Amino acid sequence: MKNPPIYVEAHINCPMDALWAHTQQPELHEQWDLRFSEIRYLPRPTEAEPQQFLYATRIGFGLGVAGKGESVGTKEKNGERTSVLKFWSDEWLSLIRTGAGYWKYIPTDNGLRFLTGYDYQTRFGLPGAVIDRVAFRPLIGWATAWSFDCLRLWLEKGIRPATSVRLALVQWLVRLVLALSWIYQGVVPKLLFPDTGELRILQGAGFSAPAAHGIATAVGVGEILFGLLFWLLPRSGLRAVYWLNMVGLVVLGAGALFSQPMVFVAPFNPLTLNLCMMTLAAVGLLTLSDELPSASRCLRRPPQ
Repeated sequence: MKNPPIYVEAHINCPMDALWAHTQQPELHEQWDLRFSEIRYLPRPTEAEPQQFLYATRIGFGLGVAGKGESVGTKEKNGERTSVLKFWSDEWLSLIRTGAGYWKYIPTDNGLRFLTGYDYQTRFGLPGAVIDRVAFRPLIGWATAWSFDCLRLWLEKGIRPATSVRLALVQWLVRLVLALSWIYQGVVPKLLFPDTGELRILQGAGFSAPAAHGIATAVGVGEILFGLLFWLLPRSGLRAVYWLNMVGLVVLGAGALFSQPMVFVAPFNPLTLNLCMMTLAAVGLLTLSDELPSASRCLRRPPQ
């Protein structure tokens, strides 16, 4: 099973020397590249020999993957620079066995085209190739593109990668918690266990038992779909979803207050839940910005 090579291209408006330094110096490179936690050059016996380096990636739970690489060569022609490298890992935990790739720096009228292409061979035979195609290769391709945009923001706007990572984590956590909260509210109290209180609230508003069942089901499905929007919509649509989240919670809270005001004195009642979810949406709005890295800003296929 032959998987397609990874290609990522970004346009960065900065001097060539600045981009070269941030991609060739390990102490700068490891700050913006999600794929690596550490990069360290090894001593080179002579200038004629390739520069070897060690790399490591933390994958969580105290586990990590390490490997080696070497710069095969650097070429410069007509103002363009190309850096070629190969890499490998002897660790059994590493899906990547060996690989090779290049970085290319192409001057344009308003900056630089910075692009990479690389491919690798996997371990574990057919199962490893399947895991690579389904999960690992899309993930590492996305991480490469996200990192390139993080580097662009650093060089163009002075936003350090650590700041970009923190703000991105805030966005991801807000979206995850709000999505899970809405989906949970749709599935559990509306569809699976409506008798625990949802039907009583609707009947208190004047609906008959059959009508209350139908409304609870419809509202539950709507809440599930709304929760999914936090991850299905592109970033450009998130602002509207955050505002709808706050308006919807006010409407649902007012409905509960009108039909069953006593639920507001129960532990973990609609007031506290809605306030927490509205605050999360406000945090999402405050941290949502075009100055957050996005893999979608990079080309993922070579231009024709």
